[in-house]
Amino acid sequence: MLDYAEEADRYDASRGGEPRAEAAAAAVLGLVPPGARTLLDVACGTGLVTRRLARNGLAVTGVDATERMARMAAGRLPGAVVIGDSRQLPFPDASFDAVCAVWLLHLLSGEEETATVVGECARVLRPGGVFVTTVDKAAAHDVGSDIDAVLADRPRRPSADAAALVAGHAAGHGLHRIGAARFRGHGQGRSPRSTVADLRRGWFTQLAPDAPLSRRFAAELARLPEQEVPRPDPEFTLHAYAKP
Repeated sequence: MLDYAEEADRYDASRGGEPRAEAAAAAVLGLVPPGARTLLDVACGTGLVTRRLARNGLAVTGVDATERMARMAAGRLPGAVVIGDSRQLPFPDASFDAVCAVWLLHLLSGEEETATVVGECARVLRPGGVFVTTVDKAAAHDVGSDIDAVLADRPRRPSADAAALVAGHAAGHGLHRIGAARFRGHGQGRSPRSTVADLRRGWFTQLAPDAPLSRRFAAELARLPEQEVPRPDPEFTLHAYAKP
C-alpha cells in the first residue's frame, strides 16, 4: 500500500491532473439527481475533483483520513473539508443528499472493509439520496497493451471494489442501482519506463520492488519499443445506487 502522506505532493501531477479531475467530476454529477443540495466526497484526497463537484448550488463536503491530503483539499475548499475515516464517517445519519467515493473502494483490505465503508456511505445518505462510487478500478488499467501482456501473470489480490461485490453490499443496506457512467483517466496511460518506475516504488501491491518476479518484469518491460510513449488511457466505471 502506498503512503498517501508521502504521495500527496505529487498525487495530482502523477494521476492525470486537471483533465482527469474534470472528467471524474462531470461523470459523478451526471449521476447525482438534479434536486440534490448537499454532497459528501468520501476520501476526497487533495480536493482536485471535490472542488469541481460544487456546481449548480450543490454544497460539497470533503472527508479524508490522510492529514496532508485533507490539508491540501481544505486549501481548495476552505471550511468544507474534515479529517475522518471512511469506515466511521464523522457525520450523523441521513446528513447528505448524495455521497460519492471516487477511487476509494479498490484500496480497501477486502470484502469486510468494503461492506463497512458502503454501509457508512449508506448511513449518512438521506432517503431518496444517491451513492456514487467507482468499481473495478484495477481492471480498468488493463487496456490490452504490450505492457499488460508482460504483466499478465502478476499476482493480484481479490478486488475489493468488484462491481458485484459492491452491488451486494449496497443491496444489504437497501440501496438499488439506478445508473452507471464511464470516464477517461486522462494522462494515466502507462509507458514501459513509467511502469518500471511504478514497480520499483511498490505501486503493484502484490509485488515487492526487489522480488525476482519484479526484476523479471522490469527487464521485459525495458525491451519493449517506445519506452517513453504512454499506452491508451484507462476508462473508469461509476455505479450509482439510490436509497429509498
